[in-house]
Amino acid sequence: REFPAASDADAAAVAAVAAAARQARIAALARCQESDIVSAARALQAARAARIHLFLATSPIHREHKLRMGKAQVLAVAVAGVRRARELCDDVEFSAEDALRTEPEFLIEVFNAVIAAGARTINVPDTVGYTTPVEIAALFARLRREVAGIDDAVLSTHCHDDLGLGVANSLAAI
Repeated sequence: REFPAASDADAAAVAAVAAAARQARIAALARCQESDIVSAARALQAARAARIHLFLATSPIHREHKLRMGKAQVLAVAVAGVRRARELCDDVEFSAEDALRTEPEFLIEVFNAVIAAGARTINVPDTVGYTTPVEIAALFARLRREVAGIDDAVLSTHCHDDLGLGVANSLAAI
């Protein structure tokens, strides 16, 4: 996944892959911001199968220090981002950045809202690579039980390997 809003080179790379790929779904990464979403959609125009992959931080530390937003604001931005992306692309993925350090109740609330808004894939990243297989397995079990519409979405993970547990965590999640 490239990030078209990051640079003209990234946008051109996504556009080139989108034009050349015939049997793959091409994803472009975007923050939940209008300009990012439009850049991603523009870069994906030639793709046979396109996906806009949105991300927004949800953990308390990111909400406070990076986004300077409360829960309600984060929820509203996530939903608005998914809705806008769905206007431009049928396939939208949503990643809750730093999901493993997000309060599970809030993570469930966010995932309920973005699925209702049209996200087809829900990604649970271990952004700082600190979780364990037991923790991620428990979270995924809870998400499967408590997120409305999760059976109609793809539930995925993105595990970093800081503690050498990236593969183990990925396997535990599924």
